[in-house]
Amino acid sequence: MAILGDQAAATAIDAFGSVGTAMVTPFKRDGSIDYASVEKVANHLVELGNDMLVVSGTTGESPTTTDDEKVELLRVVRGVIGKRAKIIAGTGNNVTAHTIELSRRSADAGADGILIVTPYYSKPTQPAIEAHMRAAADSTDLPVMLYDIPGRAGAPIITDTLLRLSDHPNILAVKDAKGDLFASSFVMNNSSLVYYSGEDALNLPLLSLGALGVVSVAGHVCSDRFAAMVAAVANNDLNTARTLSRDTADVV
Repeated sequence: MAILGDQAAATAIDAFGSVGTAMVTPFKRDGSIDYASVEKVANHLVELGNDMLVVSGTTGESPTTTDDEKVELLRVVRGVIGKRAKIIAGTGNNVTAHTIELSRRSADAGADGILIVTPYYSKPTQPAIEAHMRAAADSTDLPVMLYDIPGRAGAPIITDTLLRLSDHPNILAVKDAKGDLFASSFVMNNSSLVYYSGEDALNLPLLSLGALGVVSVAGHVCSDRFAAMVAAVANNDLNTARTLSRDTADVV
């Protein structure tokens, strides 16, 4: 079971951290990226307690930015935070070759890991999803976090597919925004995959089931409390974790 303290969890913490925020990408009125504000957001998030920043995830409006902009975002964020937090690059899209190329460029730009979302809109079959994820993971030496968000992507990564993908040495974790606690618990109990909550409303339930941490959106304003919640669950202090969950409910 992928719980705090076992080898899989230790490896994932080293690769990704435990408290992450999917960064917004600030833009200027003319549509160009406001890199000065990017620096401010990144520094703010680290100071607020994040040990992982996801750059160019969908919260960062990745469908609207060019590959060159994505690479520059990584360089700018790395420049301002140094090694104070892990930087995870959102490289997944619905074209496998493009995902591979962007993953390679992200590694060269200093990313610590990559986040690969299910190919969206086209609703691929499970064998196609598995082939896409394996090809992307084969193309990099970086640790890979899969992003399971069927409400946005249009297709889930079903339990059997996740179990098969868990045998890939580079695929370590899942950002889970599926909302199926039974399926998530089953995979955590039957594979080495480490889970991160990707749905803020389910942070506490997923942590209670064994998730290692969170990749949040609300973390822009309350990741200090999410960090405290992660620590409380790790210490089996569910009363404190419940209080923190209630305190952040209005933000979520």
